[in-house]
Amino acid sequence: MVVGAFVLAGIAALLVLTLKWSDFGTSSVSGYTLTAEFDNIGGLTDRSPIKMAGVTIGRVSNIQIDPNTFEAVVTMVISSQYDNLPKDSFASIYTAGLLGAQYIEISPGGDTKVLKNGDKITMTQSAVILEKVISKFLFNKAAAQ
Repeated sequence: MVVGAFVLAGIAALLVLTLKWSDFGTSSVSGYTLTAEFDNIGGLTDRSPIKMAGVTIGRVSNIQIDPNTFEAVVTMVISSQYDNLPKDSFASIYTAGLLGAQYIEISPGGDTKVLKNGDKITMTQSAVILEKVISKFLFNKAAAQ
């Protein structure tokens, strides 16, 4: 009986830690909407965090393909307390750790005009795909021999 309770407590603790680590426990964000287009989003998903200086400022709310450009259009909801992002801000897709979840990092620009609800971040950097990096390294090594 005691062992069973201990095992259940351990499983519950792991579940809480997993939710805390993945940031899924705080998935609802209210604020304003921005979009950005990327050539490749890698493993970015709905509810992925949007960060600035390492602080979560929003969430990905939707991902679609633009039928004209065939790029991924990412819709983000940014918390209303961060309503002063410069218009020339830069959005990059990064990976948390070597094999962690992907997120969008916003690097603020220097423009005095700010992004408003419905605006588009035009300067973006797509996800770095580990397989492509390894492939380039291997093919460059093979060509050098």
